[in-house]
Amino acid sequence: MGLRINDTIPDLTVTTDLGEISLHDFVGDGWAILFSHPKDFTPVCTTEFGAVARLAEEWEKRGCKVLGVSVDGVEDHVKWKADIETVGGAAPRFPIVADEGLELSKAFDMLPAEAYLPDGRTPADSATVRSVFIIGPDRQVKLIMTYPMTVGRNFGEVLRALDALQTTAGHGVATPADWTVGQDVIIPPSVSDADATAKFGAYDAVLPYLRKTKLPG
Repeated sequence: MGLRINDTIPDLTVTTDLGEISLHDFVGDGWAILFSHPKDFTPVCTTEFGAVARLAEEWEKRGCKVLGVSVDGVEDHVKWKADIETVGGAAPRFPIVADEGLELSKAFDMLPAEAYLPDGRTPADSATVRSVFIIGPDRQVKLIMTYPMTVGRNFGEVLRALDALQTTAGHGVATPADWTVGQDVIIPPSVSDADATAKFGAYDAVLPYLRKTKLPG
């Protein structure tokens, strides 16, 4: 059974370049982002790790920890971080899981149960380990994105999605397409008009089922 949105992540104990961690302990009572890569020392992944490192203050402001995953070992991770800093202009201070046995990659349904790493492998052997998982304080998966190896991820979009998830969880609302912090939100259809008025005050009924409002406060 694969991991899906609203599933609780497995409490694996994993080896990283910064020591062993429990996934549940890592998430703690905050938010976490787990983002995975099929191999160290690959061009697209190196630029992505640099992008994540540059956003360190943004993750911290949102109470969100970041955990990288690659199916190479700790020694490679340590050496790769020097390249990441050179390319990205910021030191990646978050841990990177050394998923050499593919336990995490399989538990998160990025690779099939029969997958293995052959001798002389290439990134193609673990190509689907190219995902982003946003995990909530309840240790449940809130969002999953998976990319091909040739397309670099937009971590500005990951940050935007994190903002939307935190807003919807904290205020009981939804967000429209392309929403960013400060814009109007959507009142869920499950909230009656009377309750919507009591909670949000004035709102714009674009359609009977599409009501927009500003967040309280």
